[in-house]
Amino acid sequence: MKNERVYKMSFASVYPHYIAKAEKKGRTKEELDTIIHWLTGYDQKALQKQIDTKVSFETFFDKAPQLNPNVSKITGLICGHRVEEIEEPLMKKIRYLDKLVDELAKGKAMEKILRI
Repeated sequence: MKNERVYKMSFASVYPHYIAKAEKKGRTKEELDTIIHWLTGYDQKALQKQIDTKVSFETFFDKAPQLNPNVSKITGLICGHRVEEIEEPLMKKIRYLDKLVDELAKGKAMEKILRI
């Protein structure tokens, strides 16, 4: 039950790692937050509340206002798996976020990351 462990992890415990990964490559926390807003529908206040209350990834995505309708455009490899082939719905959402953070860290333009 490796996935269960990931699902129960606090989003707040991973968020600083996302920030560090982005900033290490010259990107900003604001750009990271823009990606999270785009993916989940959280505004900044709601995102901060999720971080402050240390919700699990499971709760983070369950309470997300609306997954972006363009998530199906997020494709490619993440952790050796094709995002579009992941069957478990929650793991797929987590990997969507991982993929977007990777794209940000790799210097992709925000328009391409947000599939505009």
